[in-house]
Amino acid sequence: MSEKNKLVLATGATGAIGPRVVHALCQAGYRICTFSVDAPESGMYPPNVEVVIGDVTDKAAVESAMQGVDAVVHMAALLHIVNPPPESREKYERINVGGTAVVVDAAIHAGVKRVVLFSTIAVYGQANRQVLNEMSPTHPDTFYAQAKLAAEKIVLNAKGADGQPLGTVLRLGAVYGSRIKGNYERLIHALAGNLGTRSQFLRKLGHASKLPFIPIGNGLNRRTLIYDKDVATAAVLAAGHSKAAGRIYNVSDGHYHTMNDIIKVICKALDRDPPVFKLPVCPAYVVTGIVEDLMKMLGRASPIGRKTIEKFTEDIAVDSSRIRNELGFLPQYDLVSGWLETVEKMRDRGEI
Repeated sequence: MSEKNKLVLATGATGAIGPRVVHALCQAGYRICTFSVDAPESGMYPPNVEVVIGDVTDKAAVESAMQGVDAVVHMAALLHIVNPPPESREKYERINVGGTAVVVDAAIHAGVKRVVLFSTIAVYGQANRQVLNEMSPTHPDTFYAQAKLAAEKIVLNAKGADGQPLGTVLRLGAVYGSRIKGNYERLIHALAGNLGTRSQFLRKLGHASKLPFIPIGNGLNRRTLIYDKDVATAAVLAAGHSKAAGRIYNVSDGHYHTMNDIIKVICKALDRDPPVFKLPVCPAYVVTGIVEDLMKMLGRASPIGRKTIEKFTEDIAVDSSRIRNELGFLPQYDLVSGWLETVEKMRDRGEI
């Protein structure tokens, strides 16, 4: 599909990755219509981007926005949170599964040529120290991942009038960047508040209101990351490449990073020394569990729980060679350059 004069509908474009994707699509020559529940901030998008306010679960609104669209980049979703309450399952299914069904159905009826779904490597579940690829079995173990896998099936089953597949699934590694929320945002703020030397660390440890960040485990567990600008590049390729139809692609920077490496790179970008102590996993898990249970008995939320430790120490290495080999995807940011730019932009906004 040639980019010239083609119209792309970008759902969820006010989210953490959305503006990056919109800018990349504009630079590639597409006309853009965004569809989000929130109005964009001033200057969030390039000029001439059409903005539609709406909910992806609203069939009439989605059908209206879909008119004349050539491709959809579907980013709208309820994102992962640690320890979601049981009642949130319905919301994940309504938005992430039901909303995807509405978008795909409207796309089919409007004659759209490509639907790109942003999914997650979380659909694989526990990696068990193996390197996973697109052929690996999926065992999603969270509401978010389960809903995303269900959404993938909807997209991959979609066919156009010619019987050809419409959908492409991008399973994103852990995305980081200056707008990202969640675990990596918390990590960078924790490291930004740390003092590096041993004496400074011990002095800070004596102030309950300024507790330092202490990593848990040996830090050798692997993680699969991708910078937000490279996610946008992958989205452009998936929207326009003829080979992408009907395919699933893992998206990462092409490397497996240990937690130690990630912390060191972030600390270097922050001009901080890395933490000087580490906590063994088992004692930390036991103590955290006691605190979590006690806070629950008191009717209060615990600042850290068992799931937090499990997330910090999990090992997940995912191969992303397929998107490089089939679509020519080449990440432009490695771990160092990505975190340097992230820290710079967060500092410019006064966030760290």
